[in-house]
Amino acid sequence: MPHRSWQLTLRWTLLWLLAGALLVAGGTVVQRIRAGQHAPASAARTQPGPAGKLATPATPGPVAPWVLGAAPLPRRPDGFGVARSTPPALMNRRLSTVDLLPPPTSTSFQSTIGPVPPQVLARSTWKPICPVKPEQLRYLTMSFRGFDARAHTGEMLVNADAAQTVVGVFKRLFAAGFPIEEMRITTEAELKLPPTGDGNNTNAFVCRQTRGQTGSNQTQWSAHAYGLAVDLNPFNNPSVKGNLVLPELASSYLDRDWVRSGMVVDGGVAVTAFESAGWKWGGRWSAPVDFMHFSANGH
Repeated sequence: MPHRSWQLTLRWTLLWLLAGALLVAGGTVVQRIRAGQHAPASAARTQPGPAGKLATPATPGPVAPWVLGAAPLPRRPDGFGVARSTPPALMNRRLSTVDLLPPPTSTSFQSTIGPVPPQVLARSTWKPICPVKPEQLRYLTMSFRGFDARAHTGEMLVNADAAQTVVGVFKRLFAAGFPIEEMRITTEAELKLPPTGDGNNTNAFVCRQTRGQTGSNQTQWSAHAYGLAVDLNPFNNPSVKGNLVLPELASSYLDRDWVRSGMVVDGGVAVTAFESAGWKWGGRWSAPVDFMHFSANGH
């Protein structure tokens, strides 16, 4: 278990980020709103249960639309966005999934493992400087449950040596009904966008250095750059180190006692599935505490 010192740091960070925030009795169902769309007049609301309990349905209430990526944040000197209090509409985030791939044709879990198609590699973050070659990666498609309770098809690039393990883990998550908002390959263009702090993409391979590293003389590659790490529902499971919170609007989810859908919790299905496969959970780290992160090498 993490040492008490980081727990105190986490508590003070949470208080700092939530200072002045609007207090609400429960989370609000939100929808992905595109230009020209309008939110329905009403939808279900939820209320937080006792500490350690899942949020439970309450009385109907209004839907709060949320436009993803619409409001860039001011940058810190390190290039990340300045952390902001979580908007009330995202405090109990349950956005519906936008399908990029055809949905599964069966109610049972479906998956494929294969070489990375050229068109997929072209829209990924891979480049010649990356520490793995395309032949060392595999392209996965997998069924997952959305927060809308429907089955969707996601995609992921992982290290060839980890492909079967990752599919096995997500098969367990699917069987347990663990909700995932989206699962798609991160693009190079996304890495260059200004931070908005509201992303929630479950992904594996991203060719990047370890966070906080700069320059090219002493490159320290992230486990993601090898396809040996998975970030699961990042907004529901943020990373925190001092006053740096990623995603930057996810500070509400630093309260791990209020367990909401999509959160990774000690003893839960996600931690159990990954750790039984020999992977390590970043939620046990001290600095950063990385609740979204699972890796084959513990980094």
